Amino acid sequence: MSEISRMLERIEKDKVKFIRLQFSDIQGQIKNVAIPAMQAEKALTQGISFDGSSIEGFARIEESDMLLKPDHTTYAVLPWRPEESRVARFICDVYRPDGTPFEGDPRYILKKTLAEAAEMGYTFNTGPELEFFLFKMINGKPSIEFQDQGGYFDLAPTDLAENVRRDIILALTEMGFEIEASHHEVAESQHEIDFKYGDALKTADNVVTFRFATKTIALLNNLHATFMAKPVYGINGSGMHVNCSLFKDGKNAFFDPDTPNQLSRDSQHFIAGVLNHAKSITRIANPTVNSYKRLVPGYEAPVYIAWSASNRTALIRVPAPRGSSTRIELRSPDPTCNPYLTFASILAAGIEGIKNEIEPPADASKNIFHMTEAERKQAHIDTLPGDLITSNRYLMEDDLICSTFGEHVTGALNSIAEMEWDSYRTTVHPWEVEQYLTRY
Repeated sequence: MSEISRMLERIEKDKVKFIRLQFSDIQGQIKNVAIPAMQAEKALTQGISFDGSSIEGFARIEESDMLLKPDHTTYAVLPWRPEESRVARFICDVYRPDGTPFEGDPRYILKKTLAEAAEMGYTFNTGPELEFFLFKMINGKPSIEFQDQGGYFDLAPTDLAENVRRDIILALTEMGFEIEASHHEVAESQHEIDFKYGDALKTADNVVTFRFATKTIALLNNLHATFMAKPVYGINGSGMHVNCSLFKDGKNAFFDPDTPNQLSRDSQHFIAGVLNHAKSITRIANPTVNSYKRLVPGYEAPVYIAWSASNRTALIRVPAPRGSSTRIELRSPDPTCNPYLTFASILAAGIEGIKNEIEPPADASKNIFHMTEAERKQAHIDTLPGDLITSNRYLMEDDLICSTFGEHVTGALNSIAEMEWDSYRTTVHPWEVEQYLTRY
């Protein structure tokens, strides 16, 4: 029996009535085309056509015909849909009508970057940790009113969202996720659910699925889930720490038991490569105006370009486990990012570090938040860009990341940043009215 026949048999066995063909735009927003189950064979063999001209960053109207081709490994039944009208989904790759991969598809860019690493013998694993807020819905609209007053690792009755987190975890588990932990985060109404690390393509798929499922299940509980980086002033924002490792010949390429810190030369070169491109990666990992309200000292978010084997104030931390668990943790990304592009940029930078045998700076052992500006300067510790348009400028000047993404995506990212920044800087914000209306 062919793979397509087995897939069709499974869809019939699951009594699926509709199928969502999902894909991501350049900003990482999930999109879908819904088809009845009777069209499954066509989707799996020929693909399903759609108009890409209205998708952010995809195609101009004169070249807008696109084709969605499902990735069979991403099939999952949506557990929150009623049994009598069961819905399944596939995550799709985007192609042009002539059968060539669409260069603006973020998933294709990550697959291409992973293939380049594979030519050197490496597989790239990631383990993202997504934080999010659950806010009350008021009169049918999302608010920023806290749903609970819990704190770090609190339980019910303080953590009123315990049942919602349980429902999210049960749904994700049914969809094939391996959940490792969940808990209340530092801020009121802030939560974290961690799923098992794996191949970077699979975990990028899991990130977009996680956001989609979390928002849906929150809404079913009359709550609004937001992955916005900094929805409320004065409290911690939401991050998406990314744990990364390379494997070669079935072994962790970051581990070397014969060095003092048990970190291999590959791991140190990888760290150096990521640090070298940190400012341009920030445009991808922190893609909104609001992202930079989180990247300020004092709220646990890293802003200093440094690495450490233990210090959480550094941009890159090396967690304690060694052996097959040896990894680096990039702490700056937030959950609004496009995971496909974020993982591709991290991998491209790290691989360049390995190819060129770039040496990292000295390990930052001190609390960088407590260092003076003069001390940081003496230690050669630079800072991440402070706003979207500055990080975008660094991206546009970064030949490696731009070539990894290609002209189509690079141009679209530049246009998106310029439009968002122009809209933001010309808007009169409530803070300005509060400060100046009666004073002048």
